[in-house]
Amino acid sequence: MNWTGVAIFAVTYALIAGRRLRWLPLDRPAGALIGAVAMVAAGVLGPREALEAVNAETLLLLFGLMGVGAFLALDGLLDRSADWLAARCRTPGRLLGALVWSAGLLSALITNDAVCVLGAPLVVAWVRRLGVPPLPFLLALCTAANTGSVATLVGNPQNMLCAQLGGLEYRTYLLHLAPVALAGLALNHALLALWFRRELAGELRAVSAPRLLDGRSALTLAVLGATVAAYLSGTDLAWTAAAGFTALLLVQRADSARLWERIDWSVLLFFAGLFVAVAGLERSGAVQAFFERYPLVGGEQDHASMWRASALFLVGSNIVSNVPFILVVREQLAAFDNPQLAWELLAMSSTFAGNLTLLGSVANVIVAERGREVGGLGFVEYLKVGVPLALATTALGTAWLLALHAA
Repeated sequence: MNWTGVAIFAVTYALIAGRRLRWLPLDRPAGALIGAVAMVAAGVLGPREALEAVNAETLLLLFGLMGVGAFLALDGLLDRSADWLAARCRTPGRLLGALVWSAGLLSALITNDAVCVLGAPLVVAWVRRLGVPPLPFLLALCTAANTGSVATLVGNPQNMLCAQLGGLEYRTYLLHLAPVALAGLALNHALLALWFRRELAGELRAVSAPRLLDGRSALTLAVLGATVAAYLSGTDLAWTAAAGFTALLLVQRADSARLWERIDWSVLLFFAGLFVAVAGLERSGAVQAFFERYPLVGGEQDHASMWRASALFLVGSNIVSNVPFILVVREQLAAFDNPQLAWELLAMSSTFAGNLTLLGSVANVIVAERGREVGGLGFVEYLKVGVPLALATTALGTAWLLALHAA
């Protein structure tokens, strides 16, 4: 075993796990980049191997969907929607519920990371303008974006990887997992409303409700609808997302420089660095040694073994982050008798694992970083909501998929 690779990965994880230190003011994308460069510098991976470890299709999907989301922000639709919801809801509790459902449903279309990139500034604005408590609303944004993203294969990057590596079809996956997403959002809403019932009491400050749609935003929504139709017809997910963004660039004739400012390039850097860092961990032999001792499946693959696999997916996605974890276990899924069930379990569990800890999902990191100016999210305070939510939704999703595939 190459202990250098293991050590570099451990340091990388420590860098992305903690907040910025006064003596080392690095953010999480910088930590991932340091880990990637260290893997090459130490000879754990060759330069070409490191580049080949980066999954370009995942980055292209994220870029395309962030671009479509940037148009929603540039058109002013998101800002108008935020004001419209605040005017209609009138109480913090209702506004929290509206945030849970809107963030959850939108994440299924443009990814949880894009929703959090675009939604975090709106939540910060609510905190300042309306006086709502920051913690429940920051939690609502990231957890609901994670929960709702389980519905589709473009809802988050790990689902896209499962689609590519496991041969999953968009339409079939939607039929299987959309009910889980809806039930999960209901649990998400109920848990937050119960936990923060005191903080959510009272009335909101009065605001006027703007007109939601204009010609430009309607056109953006039409292109977004066309990309969803293309997904359903079986087109390539990454290039379809990129094509949707390109179509908007042409028909909207917007200043592209304003769009680049709204795409979170640090998220793409974070993923690229993690891909390389995890490839170095795999090359170290630690992953193979672990699965030789603790295989995902043994002899008889009954419901109990599927529950164990789902639990391992949940925990493992938090150890190495959910997107790279897919790459860590992909070869192990060949041992399952029902590959489709295994890949759907992996997609579902690794998605809900994003809610287990603050570091379980890049979406959480985005909200924590962008919400710093109103208090941000602490690791321990996140756990109080994230742990019960992740466990409950994963159990629900596992039971549903096992029943569905047994029918």
